Amino acid sequence: MVTVTEAMAARREARTAGRRRVKAAPYLFVAPFVLVFAAFSAYPIFFALQLSFTNWHGAGALRVVGFANYRYLLASPDFWQSMATSGVLWLLVVPAQVLLALTIAVALRKARFRGLFSAALIAPFVTPLVAMAQVWIILFDKDFGAVNHGLTSLGLPAVGWLTTSVWAKVTVALLVLWRTTGYAVILLLAGLSTIPSDVYEAARIDGAGAWHQFWSITVPLVTRTLSFVVVIGTLTVFQLFAEPYVVTGGGPFNGTRTAGLYLYKHITNSDLGLGAANSMLLVLMVLALSVASIRLLRSREDS
Repeated sequence: MVTVTEAMAARREARTAGRRRVKAAPYLFVAPFVLVFAAFSAYPIFFALQLSFTNWHGAGALRVVGFANYRYLLASPDFWQSMATSGVLWLLVVPAQVLLALTIAVALRKARFRGLFSAALIAPFVTPLVAMAQVWIILFDKDFGAVNHGLTSLGLPAVGWLTTSVWAKVTVALLVLWRTTGYAVILLLAGLSTIPSDVYEAARIDGAGAWHQFWSITVPLVTRTLSFVVVIGTLTVFQLFAEPYVVTGGGPFNGTRTAGLYLYKHITNSDLGLGAANSMLLVLMVLALSVASIRLLRSREDS
């Protein structure tokens, strides 16, 4: 016969086994994501880091060269020129994108047919980039483009949008703004929807005007969303490849050769070790710029 003590011990063991199964269940649910992330994200990152310390051209054994790739890049004028170009594009795109997207999102917060406007704004983001870039080339052509035709009809001189280094940067920046601002608006609309309407009502009762509500309520309460928009914009600009590649080919005179285009040069030359080192430096640059931007925005949130 089974004694009382043995029965109680069996029940305790069954409960313990059940708790173990329950604790294991969350890990089983997240296991597919962890495996996919390890296979397609974590491993390539660690392999690229390992590759950055080698001289490898896609075949044969990896030949370790230490920090030679990093020393070469840090002493290369072409590398710094590409970083400077991406920096200029960042200054042209990200601040303007944040300001424009926030203004449009506030205007659409309580607008009628907001869904229709949102669909129109997101359309450039989902439009095939090559098709949009070809339209951009036609619009900004120096001799036959609609933009210069409009300028000359107003008595202003035609601009070499695609033939001068300075204006080519502006042209690429305008394309990036046109393509990505709608996505930023959608993100900020989601952030604005989390602000309780009671906060604005209380501010109006206290006599706060529209500008005071915007600066003292809206901006601080969407700071986290703004930080995300800045990070996404920074990643977009420093990875920029297709826009300058199709519109200007990196020219004129390498004036629009971004960090992404310079990285592509290593890939086409099969300098995979050098390209991996370039990508690691690019990651550090984007990380530093993103952290600095987030700290600046968080200081506004805490003030």
